[in-house]
Amino acid sequence: MATSLLENPTQSPAIEGIISLTIKLRGGPTLKINQFAYVPTSHAAIVKELAAAQFLSARTRKMADPVMLYRELLLKFFMEKRQSRAVRVQKVANMMATTDLNAYDYTTQQAAVSRIAFYNVGLQLLGFQVGLDFELADPFTKMAALKLPTIDTDDPLTRDQLIDAWYRLLNTRTKFGQTLIDYLAGQGYYDQFKAESQFPRPFFFNGKAQAVFDTSRLIRDVVYVEAPLDTDHDGHRDLLKAEIIRPADTESGLKVPTVFTASPYDQGTNDKAADKLTHDVNHPLARKQPNKATYDDVKAPDDDPVLPEPRVIKGNTDVAEETFTKNWTYTLNDYFLARGFAVVYSAGVGTKDSDGVRTTGTKAETISATSVIEWLHGDRPAFTNRNDQIEIRAWWSNGNVAMTGRSYLGTLSTAAAMTGVTGLKTAVVEAGISNYYDYYRENGLVVAPGGFQGEDTDVLGELTFSREQSAADYLKIKDTWLAQLKKLTAGQDRETGNYNSFWDARSLLKNVNIKCDMLLVHGLNDWNVKLSHVWNLRNRLKQEPITQKLVLHQGQHEYLNNFRSVDFTDLVNLWLSNKLYGVDNTAVQTVPDVLVQDNAEAETWHTYPDWGAPSSKQYTLDDSYFTNLNENSGFSDQLPDDLFKSYVKNPNKWQHALFTKSHSKMTNHAIQLVSEPLSNDIIIDGRAKITLSASSSVNVGLISVALVDYGKAKRLTAVPQVLANQQIITGYNWRKDNLREFIPEKKASAYKKFTDAHINLQNRENAYRVDNVSPDQFYTFDLDFQPTFWRLLAGHQLGIVIYGTDMDYTIRGNQAITYHVDLANSSISLPILRTDSANK
Repeated sequence: MATSLLENPTQSPAIEGIISLTIKLRGGPTLKINQFAYVPTSHAAIVKELAAAQFLSARTRKMADPVMLYRELLLKFFMEKRQSRAVRVQKVANMMATTDLNAYDYTTQQAAVSRIAFYNVGLQLLGFQVGLDFELADPFTKMAALKLPTIDTDDPLTRDQLIDAWYRLLNTRTKFGQTLIDYLAGQGYYDQFKAESQFPRPFFFNGKAQAVFDTSRLIRDVVYVEAPLDTDHDGHRDLLKAEIIRPADTESGLKVPTVFTASPYDQGTNDKAADKLTHDVNHPLARKQPNKATYDDVKAPDDDPVLPEPRVIKGNTDVAEETFTKNWTYTLNDYFLARGFAVVYSAGVGTKDSDGVRTTGTKAETISATSVIEWLHGDRPAFTNRNDQIEIRAWWSNGNVAMTGRSYLGTLSTAAAMTGVTGLKTAVVEAGISNYYDYYRENGLVVAPGGFQGEDTDVLGELTFSREQSAADYLKIKDTWLAQLKKLTAGQDRETGNYNSFWDARSLLKNVNIKCDMLLVHGLNDWNVKLSHVWNLRNRLKQEPITQKLVLHQGQHEYLNNFRSVDFTDLVNLWLSNKLYGVDNTAVQTVPDVLVQDNAEAETWHTYPDWGAPSSKQYTLDDSYFTNLNENSGFSDQLPDDLFKSYVKNPNKWQHALFTKSHSKMTNHAIQLVSEPLSNDIIIDGRAKITLSASSSVNVGLISVALVDYGKAKRLTAVPQVLANQQIITGYNWRKDNLREFIPEKKASAYKKFTDAHINLQNRENAYRVDNVSPDQFYTFDLDFQPTFWRLLAGHQLGIVIYGTDMDYTIRGNQAITYHVDLANSSISLPILRTDSANK
């Protein structure tokens, strides 16, 4: 009997409050600006903050007339210390308060401030255009439907209500994604007070650090941190170059926290050399010798080498000898430079101007990062240059550090956090690896990170070994490096794909001693650093007494700080202001536990208490609810030679032929099951699992399975689109960033793969135990999919596609192998979170 995917689903928790602004732009996509980082604030605190920001003066705080106060607030908006009153009056008069009165005339001719006038002007201050984005005659119908934030007031507004409404407006995001107060800072609002010694620096508004620092006077220093390492075995502890950017105010005694990015790419990469080292994947899958291995057999031995003595300190100074300029910076870090944070970049061992060799994921790279943190906290020496042994302390640092960065950078943030190093207060980890085996392997198979077929630890090591770019230095280290490269190649063992002690030494989930809170960020379409990394990290962190937050977006391998639809930068600001400056801003309560971008509705975000539905629904694969489109119970993995070569050159063609519901050249090379059309939306939340009973016609085999969302729809673009060039202002006369977003594709697509899984049939138990495969014998095994959070719309169909070689990820042997699957003895378990109210 057929069963429905919608039968007895787990119900979702109530979605927490979301402040959302939606305007249909002429000739463009629907705009939604979600706001999660606003901190509700009492009237007394609002008055204090507005006074500190100089929107309220001793004179205006005594004004009882709301109209007069409103006029003064509008005039202050246009920077009274930079522009004449006549100029500011004209700017106010350029906005309309009602259908027949401009904003300045309104404040001179009316006896009260009406709600409609206040919000008409407010919308214009936020960048919305009269007649294009809203109508003056009735903004409230639009605002109510679109959930634009307002405060409950009388009509007309009282004096106190006007003050509260003005504060809320300043903390509302503009049409282009920044809060109004951030936009003002970028226009020079705070800069007009820079000569006033009494103006606070740093300065916090609604719990967030403000752009009150002069970025034209930033100080750039270089130091060399001595790490407790000798990875190049030269008899000296490795010196690690660190580049510091700090506010000039530190020269006058201000101590600031640090945002630290450990980036192995920072000093350059060896792209051509790495390309030459990339491994061939077009070869047969080899049979492995069976074993009875246990974890003890593959556990990495403790690595505690004897180190050279530290360098003798021959003097001390507070003045750096070396400076630098940077071609690449992380724009989120740039944002914080204007707000009273120092920023430090360090590439680590084996990079240009540092000692050591690359080790790709070992403890040595972690120590590279923690050594810099220890210096920032005052616990480790650094020197002004590589030779003189003159110590320089981080005397300007308040000792508090946060780490930021994506991918390898995020990986090192996680690695450092896991050590519990003193001084690290939090890490904002975007798309970080938590276990290198899961990055380059999967269930006993060599499985590439998306887009990088043939890459491995040795290729990544060569890519980042930027000491190679300094000729004299490389001459000294070349033999040592080539020997290290051979060790990487041997240890990674591409012949078997098994988990071994090499990979065990590269798991970040062992020996956890974490002390800091974590903000984790990952793309739900990231096939480079797949979602198992953040899933496993999050589940491991649940065992520790820390706070963790999670943001899941619809990107692939993307930074999130320049997206229009979510106030991610404000969330990070709130978080770091709390963790590094100790601001009591309710960051832990305000930042959602889990924040997820909807895949089916553009620019839409939801909050949840957790990721992963607490229960799952099981279905056998021969259930009549599924249709076997090609009526296969088996398939050949071997393609005609010309077709194989074509797909190798163009995997997109292979993927389309594999997943299309129409007859294709892949019809006989897969099993394609498709559910009945869904009667309601469902969300697959977490890690689905499939149990297969399958056989191979030979003594080796690999199985791949994908879950596919079938249904014609204008899905979100795979790559974020630039909505406005250089629209985001990170500070006054400071760096800018493009405004980006995932928007619906212009052309509807018929399907979307949203998760997959792969396994070597000889690794049915785990990744280190190897079992025999007898030809044509059925074996039953479980296979976990990549975790996901995916909404399938009513009318769509869930597809289960079972196949062999994956052109994007696995070895491509094109072997004469036929697989069979006993569908009656195979099943799938789906973690279904939510359906709509019709199913409650």
